[in-house]
Amino acid sequence: HTGSNLGDRIAYMAQACAMIEQQVGKISNQSRLYETEAWGMKDQPDFINQALEVQTELIPEEVLFHIKKIEKEIGRQESKKWHERIIDIDILFFGDQKISKDNLKIPHPHCHERMFVLVPLMEIAGDFIHPILNLSIEELYMECEDPLEVYLMENGNEEEE
Repeated sequence: HTGSNLGDRIAYMAQACAMIEQQVGKISNQSRLYETEAWGMKDQPDFINQALEVQTELIPEEVLFHIKKIEKEIGRQESKKWHERIIDIDILFFGDQKISKDNLKIPHPHCHERMFVLVPLMEIAGDFIHPILNLSIEELYMECEDPLEVYLMENGNEEEE
């Protein structure tokens, strides 16, 4: 999952996709771009979010290393939690693996609580079953209580989802 809310957000997202393909693996599916207000801290620009499905030969820890490197290369500065960022890349799922380490939790522990994650994910993997909650992405979307609106970006225009 990638997100951006600073500068030329669409260009940063495209750059992140290109670098993921170079360093992590082939993007086999990707959602359209969605826009949503910032989660957790309202007083900042809206985010663009996108879900990606990536085919990789790497293990999860290697994927994490590369996405952190990509964030730095694109220009993300370490910032406070929920603050604006040029690029944010998260691993949501890794097949049906379950990993719980200090620096890596798979499935992502909050993905089912956030509409800005579920809406793009539902577009490309609505039937995928969360390996811990045993519900599909579509079912998690139906149960999600996050009030933030998520808008589909269509050629610069926005439509409410």
